[in-house]
Amino acid sequence: MKHIYSEVIQFRGSHYDFGFMQGKRLKDTLTVLNRDNQWKVRNPRFTVEVEEVKTAITHFAPGIWEELLGLQAALEWPMGKVLQEFGGYRIDYVKSGCSILTGDDYLIRNYDYHPKTYEGRYILFQPSDQGYAIIGPSQRVTGRMDGMNEMGLALGYNFMHRKNPGDGFICCMIGRIILEACANVAEAVAMLKKIPHRHSFTYVVFDKSGKTYAVEASPRGVEVRQTNTCTNHFEIMTHENRNHLVDSKRRLSILQEQRKHLLNAYDAFRLLNDNDKGVFSDLYGSWAGTIHTSGYLPREMKVWFALGGDQEPVEMDFAKWLGVEELAGEKIYGEVDTEIPFLHMDENADWFRR
Repeated sequence: MKHIYSEVIQFRGSHYDFGFMQGKRLKDTLTVLNRDNQWKVRNPRFTVEVEEVKTAITHFAPGIWEELLGLQAALEWPMGKVLQEFGGYRIDYVKSGCSILTGDDYLIRNYDYHPKTYEGRYILFQPSDQGYAIIGPSQRVTGRMDGMNEMGLALGYNFMHRKNPGDGFICCMIGRIILEACANVAEAVAMLKKIPHRHSFTYVVFDKSGKTYAVEASPRGVEVRQTNTCTNHFEIMTHENRNHLVDSKRRLSILQEQRKHLLNAYDAFRLLNDNDKGVFSDLYGSWAGTIHTSGYLPREMKVWFALGGDQEPVEMDFAKWLGVEELAGEKIYGEVDTEIPFLHMDENADWFRR
C-alpha cells in the first residue's frame, strides 16, 4: 500500500492574488518538474493562441483569466506555457473511469484516474472580486475534478471518450467554470449547453433541491436527462459511446441495484469507497483506479473526502468555513494499492521507460 496525501489550500481574496499565491507554491515543485518531463514524451497535439483562450475564458468566468495572470507573474513563465499547463482550453485529456451516485440530499463520486496525473491539492477559495466560493480537489491547478460552491451546487463528471476533439474546454476547466458561475442546476445545465466542449463527458449536477441532471456533452452536441446514477457511457447519445463498455455497465448496474437499499449518504459513500462492493477500482495502471471518493451534502453544506479505499471520510463544514472559520490541518492522508508514483509527491512521475 502506498501512503498518499492532498494538501489543503485555503484562500480568500482576488483571483489574481490567488493565482500568484499558487504560483509561488508550485514553483520548483515535483508537480512542475514531473509535468515538464511528461511533455518531453507526449508532445502537445494542439496550439495555444493566447487571445483565443483569453476570449473563451473571459466570456464565461473572467476571474479565472486573472488567476492565470497571477500564476504567470509568480512562475515567470511565458503565457503560452501557463495556458498549456493550466488554461484548460484546446488541450488533451486522457481516458479515465469514475462513478457518481446521488440521493435526496447527497452526491457521492469516485474519481478514477492515473496517479501520475494527480496533483494532491484540495482547494477552498472564496473570491473577493467575482464568482462563487468553491470547495473541491483541483486538476491542472485552475480546474476542479469535482466540487461544491457556496450556493450548494455540486458537480462531478465522467469520461466518455476523446474521439474527434473540438475547439473547447476540457472537463476540469468546465467543472471550475460551472461552479464559479452557476447558482443551481438550472443555470448549470444552461451553461453546459452553451460552453464549447473539447472532449465527450457526462457532467452530473446536483443542488439543494435534490434534483440531479446528467448532461451528456460532446463537441457535436449536448443532451440532458434526469438520473441518480452515472458511469462511463452515454444513455441518449449512444452513437458517441466507445465499443468496450462492459465495466461501465457493470458498475452502473451495481449502483442502480444497490441504491434502493441505501438508508443515507454514509451508506452511499461506503458503496463507492469500500473495496469489496464492486464500484471502487484498483486499475491504476489502466488510467481507471479510484484515487479519491468525494461526498457533497448541499443542504448541510458539508463535504466528505477520502483518499483511497476503505477509508472514513474527512468531513469539512463548508458553511462554517464561509463564515471565516478556517479548517484545521494542512493535509488529508490516505493510501492506495499501487506502487505507481504520484505527480505531486514522487520523482519520476513521468512517461519515460526506465
